[in-house]
Amino acid sequence: MTVTFTADDYAHRMRRTLESAASAGLAGVLVGIGPDLAWLTGYRPTAVTERLTLLVLTPDQPPTLIVPALERPDAAAAPGAPALTLLDWYDASDPYRVVAPLLRPAGRYGISDSTWAMHLIGLQEALPGTTYHALSVCLPMLRAVKDEHELTRMAAAGASADAAYGEILGARFAGRRETEVAADLAALLRKFGHEQVDFTVVGSGPNGANPHHEAGDRVIENGDAVVLDFGGLLDGYGSDTTRTVTVGEPGDEVREVHAIVRRAQQAAFEAVRPGVPCEEIDWVARQVIRDAGYGEFFIHRTGHGIGVTTHEPPYMVAGEKQPLVPGMCFSIEPGIYLPGRFGVRIEDIVTVTADGGRRLNNTSRDLAVVA
Repeated sequence: MTVTFTADDYAHRMRRTLESAASAGLAGVLVGIGPDLAWLTGYRPTAVTERLTLLVLTPDQPPTLIVPALERPDAAAAPGAPALTLLDWYDASDPYRVVAPLLRPAGRYGISDSTWAMHLIGLQEALPGTTYHALSVCLPMLRAVKDEHELTRMAAAGASADAAYGEILGARFAGRRETEVAADLAALLRKFGHEQVDFTVVGSGPNGANPHHEAGDRVIENGDAVVLDFGGLLDGYGSDTTRTVTVGEPGDEVREVHAIVRRAQQAAFEAVRPGVPCEEIDWVARQVIRDAGYGEFFIHRTGHGIGVTTHEPPYMVAGEKQPLVPGMCFSIEPGIYLPGRFGVRIEDIVTVTADGGRRLNNTSRDLAVVA
């Protein structure tokens, strides 16, 4: 049974954010509508409009949520509302004049990446001496470390995605369009508890060589390798897993490439432990593929963070020095993509433990054969 987050949980997150902001030399944090606001307050507006909604976190006053007056009842019903002071504004007024007294005239603030540019410009005009910095840059670890209850939700989302994969293996692939199999996957994610489906990639044959191919009208054929990458949100937390299957028995090259990707994925997983830089996970996976002669065909980062969104910082990519910390969750998803022919990717979500890593996806990483 999923534990419900309480006002105390949200208050703790806001305090932790302020502590991190102070360490980063920020006067405070401003959060518009989006995943950061949901994580910090539990508030998800029923309608996303041009009207300003902004959480203001500073050491000078209690956490304050500025909302349009017509949306105040919804904000007051949010699970984190008891930890907030609500300030509303009316359509005939200037919302930035409501925010201005809460900020230092020459302060340096972190602001959520999802905040609309028009609101950032409005704040700059109201307080021209203030400066603003993207939270993904100045506080990249804001949501990265999950607590026990968050990890429970992450594990449930992974188990749901695993169940969907287990059932799709029994579906017919040959003679059907990619979009039809993608629709089956979406239905299975919902069947096993997902409230939101973010993507259902079905890349068959040459389409599998495009990592960002989703699903098209191509009819899947016997002999195709098919990349299945799918995920979404269950109870507010993300899933994301990839397996590559073949329609009928695979050829020798597909077997070889799949085995290389599997070794790369396993090596990267075994490298997970506290203190290891994120970029090392990428390096380990990439080195296996490079040594096998396919380095030029591994064309994306090895992984991304995941939580209340399916992609979030930090990333497993060269140049990311952030050390791994227990409670972090991220994907490990190396791949090889041979243009015009086929692709192979294997992906699990992993969480960092006190002495290593734990997979949140546990279906077989063998090359499955489907009909």
